[in-house]
Amino acid sequence: MTRPIEADFVTSVQRELIELPHETRPILTVVIHTEEEFDWSKPHDRSATTVEHMRHIGRAQTMFEEFGIVPNYVVDYPIATQALSVEALGPYAGAGRALIGAHLHPWVSPPHVEQVNARNSYPGNLPRVLEAEKLRRLTERITGSFGQPPRSYLAGRYGFGPNTASILEELGYEVDISPAVPIDFSADGGPDYSGYTSQPYWFGTRRSLLGLPGTGAYVGWLRAGGTALYRRVTSPVMRHAKVAAVVARLRLLERIRLSPEDYSEAEMKRLTETLLADGIRVFVFSFHSPSVMPGGTPYVRTDAELARFLDKCRRYFEYFFGRLDGEAMTPLELKRKLQGQMRD
Repeated sequence: MTRPIEADFVTSVQRELIELPHETRPILTVVIHTEEEFDWSKPHDRSATTVEHMRHIGRAQTMFEEFGIVPNYVVDYPIATQALSVEALGPYAGAGRALIGAHLHPWVSPPHVEQVNARNSYPGNLPRVLEAEKLRRLTERITGSFGQPPRSYLAGRYGFGPNTASILEELGYEVDISPAVPIDFSADGGPDYSGYTSQPYWFGTRRSLLGLPGTGAYVGWLRAGGTALYRRVTSPVMRHAKVAAVVARLRLLERIRLSPEDYSEAEMKRLTETLLADGIRVFVFSFHSPSVMPGGTPYVRTDAELARFLDKCRRYFEYFFGRLDGEAMTPLELKRKLQGQMRD
């Protein structure tokens, strides 16, 4: 079933929400932001393009295969153009054990004509011609490196913009995974997803593109207050008064995303159960590929943290596929399933 809602004024996208029957088994899609290593505490740098962590991507792939998951590696330009990363991912993609999509980091993706700054790090902020050319070149390199064109897309820094939908249609993409629910990036020049839900939706001129938001939501007794209340509770004044700490400790209002980066197993389970009760049946689990190497991201700095990180993933998968009787699908498999239900 679908239900139209108003256009999003940041991205100019008219979304038609997809409501799945209550009896639908929970569906999990795993999406890996597959990108170069860089210092997250420093400004974006076009020279930071190393991909050493791809020597260790098997740590994640082996885990996914234990649970029958075919992960969607959305890759950016440094990944698509370096032998180390192509040789690491190519066999998985060629054997159908992984799906390759696109992930546009503008600052390391040619043509390099724009100024490198925070606003331009969101690809949807670039002029249409430049955003389209960067994604076209990335698409061609991915096709050449992996033998097939990418059909799933996740904008770097979640930066979907007003021209992105038409560009995706022109280049033959089928699924967009850019929205980071319910985060508002507008203070940094990015899009505002605080009004989005975790529901999938159809969009585009022919409603043929599938929007697949990265799963997230507010959880707790005060969750109806949403972003407005969360901003008040976490403001500097409230933090100073220790109100934010009390709210968090009592779990009255939490903002949680379905990722082992920054979130615990318990938090991810609370998010999942809250959304299941809301009728959500599609879940997107994600993390950044450099997290498979200690020091690759702020989330995994040591071997011990890496072991805990991977164990957290395994325990969540055991919960999702065991206790919830869920099933795994790639974004493209999910799209086919939803299209089939429309025809039925």
